[in-house]
Amino acid sequence: MKFQLTSQLDYEVKFPSTIIFSVCAADTHSQIIVSENLSISPDVKFDEMTSDFSGSRFIRVETGKAQTLTLKYEAVVEQQIELIPVEKIKSTQIGKLAGDIVPYLFPSRYCQSDRLGRFAVDYFGKHETQYEIVVAIASWIYENIEYLPGTTDSATSAFDSVTQRTGVCRDFAHLGIALCRAMSIPARYFTGYAHELNPPDFHACFEAYLGGRWLIFDPTRLSHLNGLVRIATGRDAADTAVASVFGRINCTSMSVNCVPAEDGYQPFSHEQLEQQAVCLEPASKKIKDN
Repeated sequence: MKFQLTSQLDYEVKFPSTIIFSVCAADTHSQIIVSENLSISPDVKFDEMTSDFSGSRFIRVETGKAQTLTLKYEAVVEQQIELIPVEKIKSTQIGKLAGDIVPYLFPSRYCQSDRLGRFAVDYFGKHETQYEIVVAIASWIYENIEYLPGTTDSATSAFDSVTQRTGVCRDFAHLGIALCRAMSIPARYFTGYAHELNPPDFHACFEAYLGGRWLIFDPTRLSHLNGLVRIATGRDAADTAVASVFGRINCTSMSVNCVPAEDGYQPFSHEQLEQQAVCLEPASKKIKDN
């Protein structure tokens, strides 16, 4: 399925600064960029970088003497997904994980899985399979954490969310990741464009590594899992921030949109997702041979 993406970020620059943006769609074997255009005004110095760790794309901008800054990004992206019947999702032993998956088992800045171990076992230890555990985690977050903008900030962690019981998509994703890792399930942070997200914005979800695949989960239930376009993945939001500012600037406005670029799109219903899971990457061999 093809999606049309647009985003615009406007800033007031207080002092010559450097900004690293993460707004460009990921270019992978399962997510093909058909066309894209990036413009930055006024005419300032910028360059593109790609992370060796995650493959995420970043735009580094030097504001120089500019007093305002506007970044515009447009793209058409062809997204391929894989639907996995629930009964075919197998649990994976830690001893069989490939080296590039193992780091997603460890605690990170916003996902202190080491502090949530007892909580996770008490609430989710009764489930038999890893998939059942992750589904239970996502459902518990949806049912027990209130989606309430303005109640958290960039310092809020998964541990904070358990006690505060409020947050936004970033906080929901961090908590899902931390609880998965506390149950010895690799999990990573996903940021991207989301079709029909209300209000329109960049969106955060999490992916859990189950049976040799990264499966996507959205504990906010605000997005369509087959209407997501990946921007970046990482251990948590520290690896995937939309804008990392080194200096003094203020964001004055932001607009984000994601719509189908061809006919035939049908969002998955919650009933469909009870029978199958969504993988935004085709199957790849990440489990070592015996």
